[in-house]
Parts: sequence; structure tokens; C-alpha cells
Amino acid sequence: MHTPLRYFEYAHLPDHLRPVSAPFERLADDLDACLADGPEKDAALRKLLEAKDCAVRAAVDAHARDRHLQSVHRDAGGAA
Repeated sequence: MHTPLRYFEYAHLPDHLRPVSAPFERLADDLDACLADGPEKDAALRKLLEAKDCAVRAAVDAHARDRHLQSVHRDAGGAA
């Protein structure tokens, strides 16, 4: 089972998520180039993909939280 490198692509992501995802694509490409095919390489890429997904979700959550706080502050400032 090979983890397709296409899952590490990030051009489709919003601008604020690209810097989070980009290092994972570079590392995935490097690992793909330097490791021999086999189950351990597959596991490494799978776990790297899992880590990338977690990092992107954390960035999504942080962005949503920041937007919410900005909205709250804007609403509080408009009411005063």
C-alpha cells in the first residue's frame, strides 16, 4: 500500500493554510526520493500525512477562533 504523494499537495488550500502544509509536502518528496519502497516507507508517509492533516486542522481551528474573536471585538466596539 503506497501513500500517494498527491495527498501532500497544498495549492488548493486557502492562503493561511499553505505555510502549514508546505513543509510536509517537501518532506514527503524528500522521503519518497531517499527511501526504498517498502512497508516502512509506506508507514512513514502515512504517518506524515496524518501529522499534516492534524496540523492543518489545528490551523483551521486557530483561524476560526481568531475570526470569532475579531467578530466579538468588532460587535462590542460597535455597541459601546
